[in-house]
Amino acid sequence: MSKLDPLLERNQAFAQTGAHEGLSPMPAHQLFVLGCLDARIDPAHILGIDLGDALVIRNTGGRVNDEVIRDIAFIAALTENLFGEEAPPFEVAIIHHTECGSGFLADDDFRHGFADRVSVNEQILATRAVTNPTESVLADVNKLLASPLLPSRVSVSGHVYELATGLVTTVADAVGAASQ
Repeated sequence: MSKLDPLLERNQAFAQTGAHEGLSPMPAHQLFVLGCLDARIDPAHILGIDLGDALVIRNTGGRVNDEVIRDIAFIAALTENLFGEEAPPFEVAIIHHTECGSGFLADDDFRHGFADRVSVNEQILATRAVTNPTESVLADVNKLLASPLLPSRVSVSGHVYELATGLVTTVADAVGAASQ
């Protein structure tokens, strides 16, 4: 028996609700959320995001990297293709959190061993550590805003999730690439 089997049973119940039917390709809240892959902070749960409300992407630390920037550029191009001049603006909300496991990337021994294991440049890994989520989320907001791939109709905000309280605090209000 697979560990996924009980979840597939839940999927059967979900499919019978019809909640997946008739959803627009454009999320209801025109929101793209970037968060950490940590199981303790699923953005859909902590923000009350329902199916069709927002695009959610998760990676180690919730960090902005080249892949994330290309994903955002893709979504912008897709919405422009689908909606033309009527394409609505959207916000990218970046969420980092306290007690992030990516903080281990700041440890020289761990980072060196992991870099060897996955054949990745150690300096790149060092930049992905989240040891101070306020500082790292602000750095990622600025990195995304500075990208030439970010359309002017996209705004970016930064937030920190506190594991101890369950609260999300805004540390960078939404600002558009055009205002940089």
